[in-house]
Amino acid sequence: MQDLPGIVITGASGRMGQALIRAVAGSDRMRLVGCVERPGHAWIGRDAGACLGGADLGVAVTDDPLEAFARAQAVIDFTAPAATVEFAALAAQARAVHVIGTTGLEAAHHAKIDAAARHAVVVQAGNMSLGVNLLARLTQKVAAALDEDWDIEVVEAHHRMKVDAPSGTALMFGRAAAEGRGVDLEAAKVSGRDGITGARARGSIGFSAIRGGDIVGEHDVMFAADGERVILRHIATDRSVFVRGALKAALWGQTRKPGRYDMMDVLGL
Repeated sequence: MQDLPGIVITGASGRMGQALIRAVAGSDRMRLVGCVERPGHAWIGRDAGACLGGADLGVAVTDDPLEAFARAQAVIDFTAPAATVEFAALAAQARAVHVIGTTGLEAAHHAKIDAAARHAVVVQAGNMSLGVNLLARLTQKVAAALDEDWDIEVVEAHHRMKVDAPSGTALMFGRAAAEGRGVDLEAAKVSGRDGITGARARGSIGFSAIRGGDIVGEHDVMFAADGERVILRHIATDRSVFVRGALKAALWGQTRKPGRYDMMDVLGL
């Protein structure tokens, strides 16, 4: 058992954190060695299993990521941008694989993650799902095949608690479409339309966000021309699709050299 890779879960009390703890604890390919929460959280000092309403797992939730990472071969992180940047530096110091599912990352965050990746393996993706990554590749190919007579709109829906928009997955599809078109996404991106916006600019890539209920994640990439539309769709009904991808990435990274990777690398796409 001690030969199995040790995994630390950050953001232990979150929806993804809880799902990841259960998955790692039930796996025969890895072992849970740490759970991290922010200082002052009610779970600090308690056994992670008891926090989830089950049997003790022998792992207490801590607010000291450095101490937890020192025991880990991989850190799985679905938290917030500021926390993820801090965790990236600490994971690199521990030479642990850092699997990042955090969304809302900006250029400054990515620069710091790039710096950490010089010393350790970082696998970062807007979405860890196999289906989503396949759809991103299809989006790139369709965008390359269809000219600017076809407008591109990415429509995404998530639960009411999601704090960033467009979603990381929507931006992933937007980047794939921009790559297919050979354009810069930031230059082509249009989101948050309101009021008198004027006619749509030729070649723009639009984003529309829906928030409500407990929607896990739904994404449409629409290619619309006069008289016809092509719609690529992915619907996630359970967070287990993201958990499976994150665990696969944590194991895949064990044999890689330091650097920055994504789920396309993990899946061989």
